[in-house]
Amino acid sequence: MRKRKFGNSDLETSVIGYGGWPMGRGQYGPFDDDESIKSARTSYENGITLFDTAAIYGWGYGEKLMGKAIKDFRKNIVLVTKGAREWDRNNPDRNTATIADSDPIKLTKSIDESLKRLQTDYIDLFLIHWPDKTRPFSVPMEVLEKAKNDGKVRYSGVSNFSVSMMEESLQSSDIVTNQIGYHIFDRRPEKEVMPYIKKKNMGVMAYGSLAHGLLTGKWNTSKTFTNDDWRQNTTNFGLHSWSKENLKSNLEVAKKIQNLGKEFNKSITQLAISWVLANETVSVALAGSTKPENSIENLGGDWDMPDDLKNEIDKLVLNVGSGVGKSGMEIAT
Repeated sequence: MRKRKFGNSDLETSVIGYGGWPMGRGQYGPFDDDESIKSARTSYENGITLFDTAAIYGWGYGEKLMGKAIKDFRKNIVLVTKGAREWDRNNPDRNTATIADSDPIKLTKSIDESLKRLQTDYIDLFLIHWPDKTRPFSVPMEVLEKAKNDGKVRYSGVSNFSVSMMEESLQSSDIVTNQIGYHIFDRRPEKEVMPYIKKKNMGVMAYGSLAHGLLTGKWNTSKTFTNDDWRQNTTNFGLHSWSKENLKSNLEVAKKIQNLGKEFNKSITQLAISWVLANETVSVALAGSTKPENSIENLGGDWDMPDDLKNEIDKLVLNVGSGVGKSGMEIAT
């Protein structure tokens, strides 16, 4: 598998990364722990070198499961986790129980808790998961700098930060990445966020490469979600890609993209990942899976998409897609 670096840093990753959000029990619907662990290990055995998780995924459960999955090859990978997003354990509604909180005491403690759950003594890349607008961004950055000096963290970064937020953060820490939502149905970062990241010699970690399931070829107009799946509220980071009024037209677009892939012997999943990687600012496209067969399919996204094909997909989505996040549209932070 191809490798890319995070901007001009020496941190190198496989172009496809294993996304651990689906491992967070209570957030992405039901799954089998053993199958999920096998899925992560299958990814590693086939060239994936970056594994991403977060403390908030399953309120710690995702990190624990990730720790079990990677323990035999921990030293050979780039392990990424995220913090500064706290949860109220007394609130059963996981959509309202989380809040951005970069209190330095809590953040310092959460790094140690993540290390324990992940069964490791260092984290390769630690990200501030969501901007806490109640404090200067220098506050969490200084915590990460101390963690780096203490040997607990190798590199620091952010997630879901705007240009002004990154600019402020860079004054206190040499962040190497911003993990942002980016996929065929969401191009919002292209106008401002991605050019800034490139200008500052950083790299993009793209999450939601498969549009959170919309680009798997497995949905239909009767698609429903269980109560333990965040997608049931039909809102995805400010967009409504699978809301009642948009799902039908977007599934028709997805079907046409799927047909375009047949000429190249590529599935829609593989096209979705390769589309993300066609943007040179992207260091790694994250794709999560709790089933080994899906992890195997994701590998085919490591492919140079022809310009003509990308242009055809872009024209189709922008002209026919419904509720598409277009370049320059405001991103919720």
